[in-house]
Amino acid sequence: MLKDIGSMSEEELKEEMASVGEPAYRAGQIYKWLQSGVKSFDEMTNVSKKLREKLVENYYISFATIEKKLISAYDDTRKYLLSFPDGEAVESVLMKYHHGYTSCISTQVGCKMGCTFCATGKSGFSRNLTPSEMLSQLRAEQEDADIRISNIVLMGMGEPLDNYENVLRFLRLVSSENGMNIGMRHISLSTCGVVPRIYDLAEEKLQLTLSVSLHAPNDRIRSRTMPINRKYGIDELLKACRYYIDHTGRRISFEYAMIDGVNDSDACASELASRLRGMICHVNLIPVNTVGGTGYKKSRMDRIRSFISVLEKAGITATVRRTLGSDINASCGQLKRAYKKEEKTE
Repeated sequence: MLKDIGSMSEEELKEEMASVGEPAYRAGQIYKWLQSGVKSFDEMTNVSKKLREKLVENYYISFATIEKKLISAYDDTRKYLLSFPDGEAVESVLMKYHHGYTSCISTQVGCKMGCTFCATGKSGFSRNLTPSEMLSQLRAEQEDADIRISNIVLMGMGEPLDNYENVLRFLRLVSSENGMNIGMRHISLSTCGVVPRIYDLAEEKLQLTLSVSLHAPNDRIRSRTMPINRKYGIDELLKACRYYIDHTGRRISFEYAMIDGVNDSDACASELASRLRGMICHVNLIPVNTVGGTGYKKSRMDRIRSFISVLEKAGITATVRRTLGSDINASCGQLKRAYKKEEKTE
């Protein structure tokens, strides 16, 4: 079985080279080529033909191909549909801010979590992404837009903590000095609340930003919209969040999709403030995206303002997420669903 060479660290590559009778310096050469985004071993021009043949026999290179690209006329946000050699496809989004470029990448093909307001879950789950496939999304974006990405958000398709080991390896590779060298403080990881893995992540003390998709102030509403809450209730989730804060010293961002008539009342805001009291946190309010078949509508702006006011009076910092790429449906899952429909009609 061929090994995924792009998911290996430079030290692991040295061990691999030793195993096939090659000197350690070859690992450095190969690693540099992989970081440059090569798609085949034949592109490694300073590596001998004999070694390239060994590489072909023992390893493979993962890469992402751009199948579709949408560019916002409003803010230059780019949304990509990216495919892998096995035919599976994911979405990523490249966003331009005053501080640089941020990429929102996927960690799985589809998602198992089944959140009712999310387009990704409606497509089902196919498989986990490898670390190299996560890296390849960044490389494809950088090459296409001719820019350097400075910030990463793991908030695309999939639940990162459901693909824990691969995500952890990706984080170490992407923050490596000899890799893309994007520091942990420039990386955000979003989870719907896989409680055991929050504890595991806390022990790693990675200094990234943990974003928790809360979206409700109580179990009754959250279990309706997020099936994972039936396994890990809000009290259990927030206990894990407090543990994470205590062990890392990092503030948590709570994501809260504002759904008209479901979770956006002042009573909901008061209950949320009560639950979060005393935590080092921030609440990021997100007007819910319109996804066919859900019946959900985004909250009115006057309702959002009132919600923020209740939180702020209780000492909880809250902001409304800036909407980027609104004209290209930049939230994940929608482009792939449309693409799959096109495939079926061809």
